[in-house]
Amino acid sequence: MSAPVVEGQPLAPGAVLGIIGGGQLARMIALAAADLGIASHIFAPEPENPAFDVAAAKTVAPYEDEAALARFAEAVDVVTYEFENVPAATAAFLAARKPLHPGAHALAVTQDRLSEKRFVSEQGLTVAPFRAVDSLADLEAAVAALGRPCVLKTRRFGYDGKGQVKILPGTDLAEAYQAIGRAPAVLEGFVSFAREVSVVAARGADGSFAAFDLCENEHRDHILAFTRIPAQVTAATEASAIEAARRIGAAQGYVGVFAVEMFIVGEGASESVVVNEIAPRVHNSGHWTSEGAQTSQFHQHVRAVCGFPLGSAARRGRVEMENLIGDAALRWRELLAEPGAHLHLYGKREARAGRKMGHVTRVWPEQG
Repeated sequence: MSAPVVEGQPLAPGAVLGIIGGGQLARMIALAAADLGIASHIFAPEPENPAFDVAAAKTVAPYEDEAALARFAEAVDVVTYEFENVPAATAAFLAARKPLHPGAHALAVTQDRLSEKRFVSEQGLTVAPFRAVDSLADLEAAVAALGRPCVLKTRRFGYDGKGQVKILPGTDLAEAYQAIGRAPAVLEGFVSFAREVSVVAARGADGSFAAFDLCENEHRDHILAFTRIPAQVTAATEASAIEAARRIGAAQGYVGVFAVEMFIVGEGASESVVVNEIAPRVHNSGHWTSEGAQTSQFHQHVRAVCGFPLGSAARRGRVEMENLIGDAALRWRELLAEPGAHLHLYGKREARAGRKMGHVTRVWPEQG
């Protein structure tokens, strides 16, 4: 089935989705797009990528190659991305030629931790106390203001614990600043939290909004190890977290799936939500939706960026997602033999320590 693409109108089956980045998130977006009759064209600089195996077309070129970007833009109907560190010039170049979802503004805000903290605060939402750090003197003043323990994070290019260092009572500040390469940074006050949670949600170009149930996340060595749903919080806390995500998406004019990582401070009636980070893309903590929700986050993202109606975000039961990191993926035979387990492998050739190789989801009936 194919339908003509009309400028300025929602896309239809037969259209081509351009995806910047070729990792596992792009792979899963491309698989979902194929279910909806949308072909995917991947743009990435590396000659081997997980997404290449499942896409209709690929362009292998640096993100700064404007000739290659122009050919890519000509070949697709809409552009999205799988990671937030797309160069600003690349995003601007593509946005001038084809619809880019999420937009360049959302990308710019979330690429810089300081901009992100300021943006969230401007929405009237709670974040950890923070200070900008552009020198060792700034760091010394910020630590004096916020106290120890605290966390020093680079403003850009940090994920899975990279680009950050915890500052404890005995930490030498000059060594900590050197450890992040003396890069522009932000110092965050330490949040004593009870749980780490995230809201994964979608927003359409028409302002429609659909959030999946709040999920609770367990990290090991700064990498997500397990996501469990439902989160062990009160209904009021879950509603507050989802409302925070809705406000963030609306303020950014967001189109697509995004995630808001949060801390839960306190317990029971004293619970409150502290916003940690925004991811302007499908998210590791949303992988549970592939089997655990009526519409997966990947199908939801394709629906949103193509202008299709959003699907139901209803949960199908109690769900657990386990990340397969490094050698854990070698358990694939065991996992395939496990009743009720749903295995997703990303097609990566080499299992390395700390590398996300796949995930497995488990869904159980709701407890009576």
